[in-house]
Amino acid sequence: MNLFDVYPLNNIEIVKASGSKVWDANGQEYLDLYGGHAVISIGHTHPHYVKRLTDQLNKVGFYSNSVLIPLQVELAEKLGKVSGKTDFQLFLCNSGAEANENALKLASFYNGRKKVIAFKGAFHGRTSLAVSATDNPKIIAPVNETDNIIFLPHNDEAALANAFAEYGNEITAVIIEGIQGVGGIKEASVSFLQKIRSLCDQYNAVYIADSVQCGYGRTGKFYSHDYAGVDADIYTMAKGMGNGFPIGGISIAPKFKPWHGMLGTTFGGNHLACAAALAVLEIIEQDNLLKNAEEVGTYLINELKQIEGIKEVRGRGLMIGIELPESLQNVKKDLLFKYKIFTGEAKPNVIRLLPALNLTKDLADQFLNDFKTALKG
Repeated sequence: MNLFDVYPLNNIEIVKASGSKVWDANGQEYLDLYGGHAVISIGHTHPHYVKRLTDQLNKVGFYSNSVLIPLQVELAEKLGKVSGKTDFQLFLCNSGAEANENALKLASFYNGRKKVIAFKGAFHGRTSLAVSATDNPKIIAPVNETDNIIFLPHNDEAALANAFAEYGNEITAVIIEGIQGVGGIKEASVSFLQKIRSLCDQYNAVYIADSVQCGYGRTGKFYSHDYAGVDADIYTMAKGMGNGFPIGGISIAPKFKPWHGMLGTTFGGNHLACAAALAVLEIIEQDNLLKNAEEVGTYLINELKQIEGIKEVRGRGLMIGIELPESLQNVKKDLLFKYKIFTGEAKPNVIRLLPALNLTKDLADQFLNDFKTALKG
């Protein structure tokens, strides 16, 4: 049997990782400023993380949600404390797409409606409704097509108000990334997020803050949406939540009342997943990683803005987009194969930086020096 060939692969096999460094099968060291799509939040193979998982595996690795799992309660309490949403409720699942799927489903249960507002450039996942709310027709199969998604221009308050005026009580939810990742590191403005909040309140629609990539402290706030100074109704999360162990979740406002069977999952919230997620939150809290993400990220952004030849630098904290002219479209590949630095990409011609939240200033300087050299060809 062959693998189903859906991934364009770099000819690199990673066999070892530590902190913000990885090594390939030939012993070559790389600086990892991408963390496997923003997944590595506390650094590779963090000792506390490894111990947490190992200790848990030596006790019990899995049992279903048909029994008491005190680790879930512990995780909910810790997440509420670190995120500042202490009165919210937690539902655990396995991925970002699953988190967004459950958030949209919960919204529809809540107000009995069908229409969802999403935005140009959005990416919410590859499953049923999540992919329908993703602005990429190529990955939407015919079975996923629906008339229930309304795509609006990003950051366009007038278009948002007009959509609510037209569809009114048909709208179940508005789903938005605080900073679009795949869409090119494009930030939702404070006033736009506040407008979403006020219109959702007015029409009893649900404000879903997709924090799968832009959450978990990456921007210096726990959820990037927090910069707007208003609460969403549901926050979705995954990626950095488990530092590589598959886990997702939705943080749910008190106004939503659960009933048995409303949502469900086999693997969500299992013992190992909870141990991984607890280790991440413990390190974020213990090492003050939100502050580090803000400080090192601000330093990187300010330094990048001084470099000639860059079209635009976007983002916040350690979620950074560097838009280059087409003449420099080779730079990302050069960073990897010549300078041994992993970065990400987005269209149009945007290099994405999504490093671990404990990235040091010294490693940031290493990247800046190599990046300047790469730009010169």
